[in-house]
Amino acid sequence: MKLSIIIPAYNEERTIQKLIQLVKRSPTEKIGVSKEIIVVDDGSKDNTLKKLKKIKGIKVVAHKKNQGKGAAIRTGIKKASGDIILIQDADLEYDPKDYMKLIEPIIKGKAEVVYGSRRLDMSNKKYSGLSFYLGGVFLTILANILYGTRITDEPTCYKVFKSEILKGIPLKCTRFEFCPEVTAKVAKKNINIFEVPIHYYPRSVKEGKKIKLKDGIDAIWTLIKYRFVD
Repeated sequence: MKLSIIIPAYNEERTIQKLIQLVKRSPTEKIGVSKEIIVVDDGSKDNTLKKLKKIKGIKVVAHKKNQGKGAAIRTGIKKASGDIILIQDADLEYDPKDYMKLIEPIIKGKAEVVYGSRRLDMSNKKYSGLSFYLGGVFLTILANILYGTRITDEPTCYKVFKSEILKGIPLKCTRFEFCPEVTAKVAKKNINIFEVPIHYYPRSVKEGKKIKLKDGIDAIWTLIKYRFVD
């Protein structure tokens, strides 16, 4: 069995090398799951792409122009050849040590889609800011109301899918609306979203966090829109 890890990256020269080291160290091979690491550089203006080209054992795809996280993920999905696909941010907010618990429900046949929930791990005491925290809670509640889901963390980065599930979803996202779009379309297929607790080490806007108020508004609209259209 193979795990395809898609890493969208934009101006992450400070963290990308360490992140990939951590991804490589995640011991999935111990349970017979090999790793395929696909990094999509989304038109970075710093040295991210230059550093990526020096790293062995990964697939690097480069967008000539910045198109957005959603576009980078869509490119990565097309390149993925694994049985399971996992989305990984290029910063260090999410810990690849959690991979084992994220893929286990799929390997054991308990789930087809798994979300890593920051809310389920009570040791996560920090957040990027009050607005980010409240925004995440609101999006989760809205998703549950609109789609009848019972999830605790809709905008989490760690989303894991059986490959045929994700490849079978016609995504249109370009920016951060990947999360609400894929959540909406998975829910409309009546696929249960299984959650597991994960670690979370948030960074601030000053440290490079890129989500803005507009992205939050877009996420709300995306959840509402796909409730009524395909």
